[in-house]
Amino acid sequence: MDAIDLSIFSSRIDAICEEMGVVLRRTAFSPNIVDRLDFSCALFDAQGGLCAQAAHIPVHLGSMAYAMGQIVSRFTWQQGDMMVVNDPYKGGTHLPDVTLIAPLFVRGQLCAFIANRAHHADIGADTPGSMPVSTRLDEEGIVISPTRLLSDGELDEAVMARLLAKIRHSAQARGDFTAQISANRMGIERLGVLVTGMGVDAFQQALEALNDYAERLAIAAIKTIPAGEYSALDYMDDDGLGTENIPIHVNLKIENGRVIVDFAGTATQVNGNINCPLSVTAAAVYYVFRCLMPDYTPACEGSFRPVTICAPDACLVNARYPAAVAAGNVETSTRIVDTLLAALAEALPQRIPAASHGSMNNLAMGSSDPQYGWDYYETIGGGMGASASGPGLSGVQTHMTNTLNTPIEVLEKHFPIRVRRYAIRQHSGGKGVHDGGHGLVREIEFLRPASITLLTERRSNPPPGLASGQAGKPGVNSLNGKVLASKVSMDVGIGDYLVIKTPGGGGWGQSL
Repeated sequence: MDAIDLSIFSSRIDAICEEMGVVLRRTAFSPNIVDRLDFSCALFDAQGGLCAQAAHIPVHLGSMAYAMGQIVSRFTWQQGDMMVVNDPYKGGTHLPDVTLIAPLFVRGQLCAFIANRAHHADIGADTPGSMPVSTRLDEEGIVISPTRLLSDGELDEAVMARLLAKIRHSAQARGDFTAQISANRMGIERLGVLVTGMGVDAFQQALEALNDYAERLAIAAIKTIPAGEYSALDYMDDDGLGTENIPIHVNLKIENGRVIVDFAGTATQVNGNINCPLSVTAAAVYYVFRCLMPDYTPACEGSFRPVTICAPDACLVNARYPAAVAAGNVETSTRIVDTLLAALAEALPQRIPAASHGSMNNLAMGSSDPQYGWDYYETIGGGMGASASGPGLSGVQTHMTNTLNTPIEVLEKHFPIRVRRYAIRQHSGGKGVHDGGHGLVREIEFLRPASITLLTERRSNPPPGLASGQAGKPGVNSLNGKVLASKVSMDVGIGDYLVIKTPGGGGWGQSL
């Protein structure tokens, strides 16, 4: 396959993922999917190797790329099947992220898999938003091992009923599941046309060529890093249950365009919910090295081949069942990125930025009131780290998430809250030759009683600067003016107001 044909092929399969995303967004019910775009779509080969993905959520896509092979190898697949899974220890990330997987058969031959992953604000936890300060996986909601949701193209209503039985807002959840089914069906249709037109053998040869090309680009990118060993140590603030300053240590061994990423020295898994399954850790690692590759590098399995990941069993970044993981997916994954970038800064000081705000600043809230029940979950942006090339951006999502914020009008239309303030948190970025970006201030007044959960980081360990740049300001959470812990669940009443001040990014270079 020549370069032009390969480029066209890569663009076509990428476009299928993008179209799946459009279908999912247009047909979903919840603001979490429709407005925040907390979902991802991807294509995989018959063995579960990543073929293509849309530019959706890095933590979703990298974890699917790492785990899909294990999932698809467990089953005998038939045309018209569709599996549902959210178990973090069987290919998921955390329970609210629900994945649907469908096989593509052409002339009776299994050719590929189509998958999408979407965040469900209610997945059956006792606390609204299904992001509790938990100690065990089963406290975080319904655990779905890979289960057939469709057989021969028909929905298994008994399975759907079991999924919806513990979800408070079943009509909305059913709508979101149906949207995920529709997105996969679109992917099957579009990819089926492509494979049928090319022929199965030609399609498989094209995938092989695409992966080989991506691997060459990845090796070339890693070769720009001076060979050697580089290490870094960073800390999680706490696990929400009393354990503080929890270390994440990484050592990088780079040689001949390949890298071994070793997490020896990282803390053992903790009682709180900041533990990571290895698939989430892999997503963070893949993301960092993907950022060093050219923009045109295909998003496929070949781009990850030069990267090897090692982590001690039952450690914070390679947790074992039944460890709680709700915040590992969102908070610990982000800290893994910070730690990896700090290690790479030794080798590439002019290319690596200072630490960004380092938290998804998770807010889950809602009510179980029979008449006025609701569930909502959002992540809130912060300051981006500065770099040798310029200052950091302010008020943005960084690294492992790129979801949008939910517009104030949508929030106030759907939920009994009033947004009293939403603004840039001035002077929160670290000073330097180039300043870090500023965080955000989000102030919410509750118009009815509700329950809230905050899962946040960088409240006690601020985002460090680089090249003698200053750290960004740490974040602050408060209720009615009283400072809250970084991770907390609590009830609020009418008129209570919650203020979330997110961290700024680190500065780069010593300012005069």
